[in-house]
Amino acid sequence: MNYTFPSKLLERAVDSFANLPGIGRKTALRLVLHMLKQDKEHVLNFANALSELRQNVKYCSVCHNICDNDTCDICGNPARDHETICVVQNVQDVLAIENTQQYKGVYHVLGGIISPMDGIAPSDLNIESLIERVKSGGIKEVILALSPTTDGETTNFFISRKLRPYSVKISTIARGISVGEELEYTDEITLGRSILNRIEFKSKEL
Repeated sequence: MNYTFPSKLLERAVDSFANLPGIGRKTALRLVLHMLKQDKEHVLNFANALSELRQNVKYCSVCHNICDNDTCDICGNPARDHETICVVQNVQDVLAIENTQQYKGVYHVLGGIISPMDGIAPSDLNIESLIERVKSGGIKEVILALSPTTDGETTNFFISRKLRPYSVKISTIARGISVGEELEYTDEITLGRSILNRIEFKSKEL
């Protein structure tokens, strides 16, 4: 839907909101008009939070999770099981698994999955740093907790082959999750059970 805006400032704000995923121009206009009804201090705090996030956010030097310091709270927690690494696609998956309160190990965020159709190659992901973590020793198990899609399975297979030279157990989350379902949209009970009932990953040669 095209609008004739009475203000260039309003149009610019709507365009900015409309660039967000899942936000159309109608919803963007509603959000902007809502912001205009708020106190100036509230809106400035909102804008400052976004600005500080973009300028100051860091990625954990160990697992690539989002954090405020060089190392995230999970990697820096001595109470976690640092011999078990759960490999996930993105930060949303870390949050989803943490919400189950069933997993006590650490993570490794790939930043995506291998997808030839989207032009995403293994070199575009945080795979080599995972191999280095395992290579350095002290890791007993790597859990491949990627979404059970074709691209997810391709990524599982690639990582398993890269880890084959090392004496580490490779497992994958149990298939309580439907094939083709994104991990971040899975309910907490199903996801928690999938972590607890994980199975050994057995790759099939192509």
